[in-house]
Amino acid sequence: MPKDTNDLSSGGRAFETVMQAIRNGIYRPGDRLREVEIADRLDLSRTPVREALRRLEAENIIEHRPRVGAVIRTLGQTEVVELYEMRLVLERTAAEMAAKHASAAEVDEMAALNDNMAHQSDGGPKAAAINQTFHRTIYLAARNRFLMDAARAMNNALLLLGPTTLVDADRIATVVRQHHAIVDAIETGDVEAAGAAAEAHLQTSLRYRLQVMRS
Repeated sequence: MPKDTNDLSSGGRAFETVMQAIRNGIYRPGDRLREVEIADRLDLSRTPVREALRRLEAENIIEHRPRVGAVIRTLGQTEVVELYEMRLVLERTAAEMAAKHASAAEVDEMAALNDNMAHQSDGGPKAAAINQTFHRTIYLAARNRFLMDAARAMNNALLLLGPTTLVDADRIATVVRQHHAIVDAIETGDVEAAGAAAEAHLQTSLRYRLQVMRS
């Protein structure tokens, strides 16, 4: 959930540019981030890149390793489980609050995004981008700025998970089916069902993620 780059300093713009490169898979967990290479690759000057790297370290996206330099952090299984536990709390809360506050237009947008995802049988970055927008729409429909702030912080950590698990038609079909259950509950204003559907979805996502880590 990046900010408008027009409102950012040069360092802030560099930070958002690097973050977008991580989102797009240009840089992945475990990759070394060299100041000169980033500046050349992303067409940035070195000073704001240096500022961006300091901020990435402050936000725990990268770490400095002896004789290596700045590296994008890689999460271990324990950290992944902890992250999903926190995500489950936030996503369940967002779905419950969306069931109370979502407009008909927002529900239609969720349904349209889910239909679009259903046609991404090959998976990959496009399916992942649609998935992120779908969940962001739920957070927006929840009408709670503090929940949105918590979601933004969590989304930074989610970048450290690595490549998407939305890699084939079967996985996408599962996600689409679970999204449909969430949307149905939000549309009918069923707070309990919306929360339960969101929790079931996150539990399934965690199982897939751990399978990928073991493979």
